[in-house]
Amino acid sequence: MELRQLEYFVAVAEEANFTRAAARVHISQSGVSAQIKALESELGQPLFDRSSRVARLTAAGKAALGPARAALAATAAVRDAVDDVAGVLRGTLSLGMVTGCTITPLFAAVEAYRQVHPGVKLAMRENDSQSMLAEIETGSLDLAIVGTAGAPPATVESMTIISEPLAALVPAGHALAGRKRVDYATLVGEPLVSMPSGTGVRAALEIGCEQVGFAPLLAVEASAADAIADLCARGVGIGVLSESMAREYTDRLSVVRLGGNPVPAVLAVVWSRTPSPAVRAFVPRLAAAFKK
Repeated sequence: MELRQLEYFVAVAEEANFTRAAARVHISQSGVSAQIKALESELGQPLFDRSSRVARLTAAGKAALGPARAALAATAAVRDAVDDVAGVLRGTLSLGMVTGCTITPLFAAVEAYRQVHPGVKLAMRENDSQSMLAEIETGSLDLAIVGTAGAPPATVESMTIISEPLAALVPAGHALAGRKRVDYATLVGEPLVSMPSGTGVRAALEIGCEQVGFAPLLAVEASAADAIADLCARGVGIGVLSESMAREYTDRLSVVRLGGNPVPAVLAVVWSRTPSPAVRAFVPRLAAAFKK
């Protein structure tokens, strides 16, 4: 059994597709397939059900996935420990950010980091916050900027960037236009334009509505703040964003603070409680970029 076989196995399991896994590990699909077959032969059990386009784990594959990840993590830890002593950083640092959200300080931190640690390859991707938190805990993502309702879970290390109430974006002519603050009960029956499930803004909205006894009436879900503002300006519904995000659109929409919710919308940096040297070196760059 070879470490590269375990790496390919984990890649196929996480991508649920041999072609995407091959692109991820930078070898041909036939090469990945051959190594997986060799691993299955050694273990005496098929690891994947290949009867459909989706590569689904068999019972044996599910049992093997955790130990395979642990073996790869242990190998990486050995390499990191040696590099840490030698003062050398290399390898890959995977970074996640909220879908549809441009976070300029993150890019500034990447620029500063690359100047000092050119041997580290940075891989950036977008996803929803809930998924990225899960990836941090499993080790498939090193660090992410996520939105949460309230503080991030204690299972990860975190640095809060913004903690603030939600605000409603109201089009001209609406009864709430010009108001400074309303309670969540005012939203009963109002069509809303909101971020999708898995985002901090959406979770905070649902908590705020639930505490006064109703479920929000969702007209449209959109993952980008610009899209929410545009739809709101067209009269599709009341937009809901964090207060600082909403204030980017005061030139064409009224911004009305939503009061009474004890749970703020939080934007935070999260990383594993057992970070690699590359992560430990990156966090101060982020803190400087966000002036924390």
